[in-house]
Amino acid sequence: METTIPSYLTSNPSRDLVVAAHQRVTHEWWAHRRDAFQLYVSQFVVDEAAAGDVNLAEARLQLMEDLPLLAISPEVGVLAAAILDAGALPRKSATDAAHIAVAAVHGMDFLLTWNCSHIANAVIGKAVARVCGRYGYSFPAVCTPLELMSD
Repeated sequence: METTIPSYLTSNPSRDLVVAAHQRVTHEWWAHRRDAFQLYVSQFVVDEAAAGDVNLAEARLQLMEDLPLLAISPEVGVLAAAILDAGALPRKSATDAAHIAVAAVHGMDFLLTWNCSHIANAVIGKAVARVCGRYGYSFPAVCTPLELMSD
């Protein structure tokens, strides 16, 4: 799970209709579907969640307090750097590359996110999948909570 998920769960309702819809879907997924999945976060997610408004940061961290942490191994750093070096993500999105690398190195089935600019993006995903494959890792299914809603 990437940082946008706890952020959407704890933030005030957005006036932006698309973001508000994403928040609503995230709340519905969390209430009705999250137990169908084993959720993990990394220290990158914890660090991002701890930033910003103190009260919202506390709420984000509390939401994640019982979730297991995936280790930031040297392999994660190597893969994240390779993703950036390949130009699959812009250099300014190093943390996004790290989220992907953590999920790939740890063999996660899914990477749950609302970051559709740099993570849940089909064009970027294709390039990142090639890099992951070159390093012997499977690219996880990158998806939003909406894609994991089912009966």
